[in-house]
Amino acid sequence: MEFPVLAEARKLDGMAMVEAAAKRVLLVDDDETLRKTLAEQLTQSGEFECLEAGSGAEALKCAQAEKFDAVLLDVGLPDADGREVCQQLRRAHVTVPIIMVTASSGEADTIKGLDSGANDYIAKPFRLGELVARLKAHLRQHALSEDAVLVIGPYTFKPNVKMLIEEKQNKKIRLTEKETSILKYLYRAGQKAVGRDTLLGEVWGYNAGVTTHTLETHIYRLRQKIEKDPAKAQILVTDAGGYRLVP
Repeated sequence: MEFPVLAEARKLDGMAMVEAAAKRVLLVDDDETLRKTLAEQLTQSGEFECLEAGSGAEALKCAQAEKFDAVLLDVGLPDADGREVCQQLRRAHVTVPIIMVTASSGEADTIKGLDSGANDYIAKPFRLGELVARLKAHLRQHALSEDAVLVIGPYTFKPNVKMLIEEKQNKKIRLTEKETSILKYLYRAGQKAVGRDTLLGEVWGYNAGVTTHTLETHIYRLRQKIEKDPAKAQILVTDAGGYRLVP
């Protein structure tokens, strides 16, 4: 792989991050030096954390043992074609965005990569700014999709099945449609407080019959479900005339 100089990473400092916590990216490439260079570039801004795998087998093993938010997958791996690895990741129920990285920019190669289950295809050499922009775009889209698996406090949040899961205690919390929508919108807002009127409009739409009391009732019920001490909320907190999630 060819990567731009580290100085370009500093240009990204001013780019706002929608999500609250650093996103975990699995880097799959057999060139250790170049893999670590890219990892250093991505982690400089604090927006990303990187996991590394040097082969297809390591990537599949990592998929079973770790949680991550996106995959950067090189096509030319020593033990398998990256597109085959992509297919295996999808069969292993990895639903996060996968961006294939290749030395070829031909249309046929791009189509093969996308057909294997990849979300995007980027050819080398590429600029870090373009890669990060694509990565963020796919992360935003995935957060809105039905396949998204999000992390809220100690819980894994699965909007598609309206459920929060606390794995350490083997605890599953079922959510209503509105509770799910509230958590999804607050998650997308990151650490910014969302005003009550804004949240009402996003979750209920412009329904004249719905008041802030309705929202407050749903927030109360959510806290009863997810907080250790609902009277002293630490996950879904009141802030600046609205609400926000604490990562």
